[in-house]
Amino acid sequence: MDIHEVKEVWNKVKDELEANIPEHVFNTWITPLEAADFENNTLVLLSPQQLSVDILKKDWTHNIKEAVKTVMGENSNFSLQYDSDLAKTYIKNRKKELSKIVAGQSEEERKKEDVKLSLAQMQSDANLNLNLKFDNFVVGENSKFAYNAAFSVANNPSNKFNPLFIYGASGLGKTHLLQAIGHHVLFNSKLKVRYIRMEEYFNEWVRCFQFTETNGKRKQTCNNSLMRKFHQKLQSCDVFLLDDVQFIESKMKTMEDFFSTFEALYTNNKQIVIASDRLPKDIPTLDNRLRTRFEMGLVVDILPPDYQTRFEIINAYAKELESEAPCEVYEYVAQNFNNNVRELKGAYNKVAAFAEFSGTNITMDIARQALKLDIRKNEITINLVAERTAQYFGLSVKDLKSTARQQKISHARHVAIYLAREVLKMSYESIGNYFDKKHTTVMYSCDLIEEKLNTSSDLQVEINSIKSLLRE
Repeated sequence: MDIHEVKEVWNKVKDELEANIPEHVFNTWITPLEAADFENNTLVLLSPQQLSVDILKKDWTHNIKEAVKTVMGENSNFSLQYDSDLAKTYIKNRKKELSKIVAGQSEEERKKEDVKLSLAQMQSDANLNLNLKFDNFVVGENSKFAYNAAFSVANNPSNKFNPLFIYGASGLGKTHLLQAIGHHVLFNSKLKVRYIRMEEYFNEWVRCFQFTETNGKRKQTCNNSLMRKFHQKLQSCDVFLLDDVQFIESKMKTMEDFFSTFEALYTNNKQIVIASDRLPKDIPTLDNRLRTRFEMGLVVDILPPDYQTRFEIINAYAKELESEAPCEVYEYVAQNFNNNVRELKGAYNKVAAFAEFSGTNITMDIARQALKLDIRKNEITINLVAERTAQYFGLSVKDLKSTARQQKISHARHVAIYLAREVLKMSYESIGNYFDKKHTTVMYSCDLIEEKLNTSSDLQVEINSIKSLLRE
C-alpha cells in the first residue's frame, strides 16, 4: 500500500472517529496525527505531541482500534508513536497559521494560542510529559529525600548535586521526578532541557550506523553526519535527564559512546540527572569509569510508599480522574496494594472503570467486586512463592530446596521462607517440609529477614517486588 492509499485509509478512520468521540478530543489530539504506513494489518500513526500519545493510548485506544477495524477489517490494528521531525513541521505550520489569524484575534485568544504553541515546542525539544510536575508528586517518607534533592537541582542546575542519581524499583516515581525537574527548569529559566530513556539513546545511536555489502560480506559503518547530529542534540542541552540507565548493561560500545556524552556535558558544567532501578554498583558490566562518575554526585533512593502516602496518592489520583469515592475505598486500596504507585493507580483505575460500566457510584462493594482480592489471595501457593522468588533472583526452585550455601542462593532461600510465612501464614513445620529444612531453620530465616528489613532498603525493594510478581 503506497502512502497515498495509507492517507486515504486514515481519512476514513478519522471520519469514523469524528462521529464517535467528543469534538474537543478529536480536534486537539486526533487532527494533528499523520498516517505513515500500513503493514502487517497495522496502521502506523505518528504524533507531533508526546502528550497526545500518552492521552490517546490511555483513554482512546479502544475507539481508535474499533475505527480501524471498521475501515480495514476485524484483524486490523494500529500503532501510535511520537515523531520529533513531525513535531518540528507541526510547530512551524502552527506559527504560520497563527501569523495569518492573529490580526483578527482578541488579546485573550492570542495568549491561548501562544500557550498551546509553547507547550508543543516544549514537548518537541525536551521530550516531556506535561502531566509530571512537582506540584502533583505526592511526597511521603519514602520519597522525601529524593524529592528535596530533585527540587534543589531544579532550582540550581549544575551548582550542586551533579550528577544526581535516583534509584528505586519500577513504578515508585523516578520518571516523575526527572520530568518534574525538566518542567521546573523550562518554566523558570531559559535553559535547554532534554529527557531521554537509555533505550531511546541506544536506538538513536544504532541508527547512526549503516550496513553495506561488498563481495558478499556485510560491513557496518558509521554515518558521521548522523552521529554528529545525535551528539549535538544531546550535548547542546543545559539539563540532561536520563531514565532507565540500567538498560546500558552489556552494551559495551554504547557505554563507550555514552561515556563521551557524559564527559562532554559534565566538563561544560551541564546538569545531569540519572534514574535507575539499581545502584550503580549493582548494574552488571557497567564500565567502572561510568560507575565512579555516577557515584561522585548525590545518590538518593525512592522506597515503596507507606500506608499514609499510598492513601494520599489514591486520594489525589481520584480527584484527578474526577472519580472520587468514600475514604474507606481509598483505605481498602492503599492497604492491599503496597508495592508501587503504578500498581496503586492501576487498582483504582479498575475500581473506577468497574463502577462506570456498572452504572453506579464507587462503593466498598464495588471495590471488592472489581479487585477480587480474596480470590487472588487464595490462588497463591507456597510453590508459587518459591517459583517467583527463584525467578526474581535468577535461580531455580531446586536451588532454593538444595543445601547449597552460596550467598546468593542462601539469601534467596531466606526470602522465600519469609514470604511463605508472611503471605500465606503457613506453619514453620509446613514450610520446612516444602523446603526440606528443619522448623528451627525456618524460624531462623524468618527472624533474619525481619531484622534486616528494619535497616535494609534494598531488601524492602526485593520483598515488595516479589510480592508484586505474586499478584500477576
